[in-house]
Amino acid sequence: MRTDPTETGGLFVGRRPGTAPTRFRTIPVRGTDARLRFDNALANSMLAAMALLCLLSWGPLPILCLWIGSQIDYHSGSAMLGIFVAFLTLLGVLLGMLMLLGRLDRAWILVRRAAGHDQRTGLLGRVFGVASVLGLTIFVVWFFIIHGPGSSVFSGQSGI
Repeated sequence: MRTDPTETGGLFVGRRPGTAPTRFRTIPVRGTDARLRFDNALANSMLAAMALLCLLSWGPLPILCLWIGSQIDYHSGSAMLGIFVAFLTLLGVLLGMLMLLGRLDRAWILVRRAAGHDQRTGLLGRVFGVASVLGLTIFVVWFFIIHGPGSSVFSGQSGI
């Protein structure tokens, strides 16, 4: 099959290079018990790092980016510049974190396979889902119980 765009009228026919399904070799030979314990501990620490990074995206990272934007606002005197820098910083930090999480997930699969587990898929989707539910729950508790959405409305003050 020919897939050169000049020969197919500019259309890619078939699979692009590098997009074939991953074919895993057989499970590696089991190592010593100490090696298996080390690999399992390393895989668990990588999973904990993925969970921590996902949780950081629900509070500390956006707050850090807002602080950076506030410093830009303070030093430049331009609120628009501060907002713009905060937005770009948050976008860059979150995209960089997602790239790091993807690499960490692929490394986690390899470490689990080295530990003797038949691991073919990663847990990044599940970790991100659990972190999202946990982050949303913490935010709702903070917003409705700790801070209160409109405490001046319920206290009888007009807020003027």
